[in-house]
Order: sequence, then C-alpha cells, then structure tokens
Amino acid sequence: MWTPEGGEQVLPARAGRAPTPASVLIPLVQRAAGLTILLTQRNANLTDHAGQVSFPGGRAEDYDVDAVDTALRESEEEIGLARRHVEILGTLPNYLTGTGYCVTPVVGLVQPPFEIAADPSEVAAIFEVPLAFLMDGMNHRRLSAELPTGRRSFYAMPYEGYYIWGATAGMLRNLFHFLRAE
Repeated sequence: MWTPEGGEQVLPARAGRAPTPASVLIPLVQRAAGLTILLTQRNANLTDHAGQVSFPGGRAEDYDVDAVDTALRESEEEIGLARRHVEILGTLPNYLTGTGYCVTPVVGLVQPPFEIAADPSEVAAIFEVPLAFLMDGMNHRRLSAELPTGRRSFYAMPYEGYYIWGATAGMLRNLFHFLRAE
C-alpha cells in the first residue's frame, strides 16, 4: 500500500485561510516510443508560480461540475487540448501547495493525433517528458532551501533544460509511489 506525500507547508501569509480548490490534468500521452507526460512552463508574469513547470490546470470555478471538469476546462483554456482527446483514468490524492491551493491531480490518457496551442498570457512553453524518466527514482532529487519563512524541502526532476520542482514534482512523486505500490 502506498502513502501519498500530502503537500507543502502553507506559507505564513496563507495560514488560517481555507485552501482554494484547484485541479490539474496529468496528461499521459501515448507515443510510439512509450508514454510521455505533457507539461507546461508558466508565463513569467503570472501572480502564482510564475515561470515554473506545471501541469495544465488551475483554480476551480463555481460552474465547474467537479474536479475533473476543472482540469479539463483549464487544459482547454491553457493549451487548447480538447476534452474529447482525454480519457480520464482517475485522480490522485489532493495536494496542498504552500500558496494555499488544494489541488486535485486528474490523470488522463491522451491518444494522438491532437492539437495544442499555448495561451501566451498563461503558458510560455509546452513540452513532453518520457514517463519512464519521471518514474525512475534515480531522477528525483530531494533538495532544500533556506527561505525567509524557514527551511523548505522539495523534490526536483531536472529534464533537458526544464526544472520540474515544487508541487508538480510532489504530484509526480505521488504518481511514482502509486504506480509502484503493491
């Protein structure tokens, strides 16, 4: 049985506030060479998580039916991935970010061909990483940094010029543990 890594320590500025519901899509793309995970690099001028590597997704809206609907809607908005191309496989445990989001990771299988286009106001780049690379524990680095709010530990998975860390790496670690569970 696997135990999820529940998330990050909430930053003091967010302490005492209810977490903001959000969802991300973990798109597993079926390629001839094997499964990949589609990721984005966020635009550098965003308020939260600027410039970071992330899954497509975002905050839940009142009109979203559920967490899956949020992930699919946000993926359509951010990268133009039509929901008809995504077969939902399930969800991973919620992940609490230090910035106060309670994120539901939604895992979906994406079968090419499909079209994507980055919304330049939100996404600077779209890229894919082989699932085999991300699910190899030798590529997971446990790092820590001293911040004004105290010492913070996090995972990082550098890949070809992209630095996958923080909440995205934490959710990938949960996927890693889930896929290796007995």
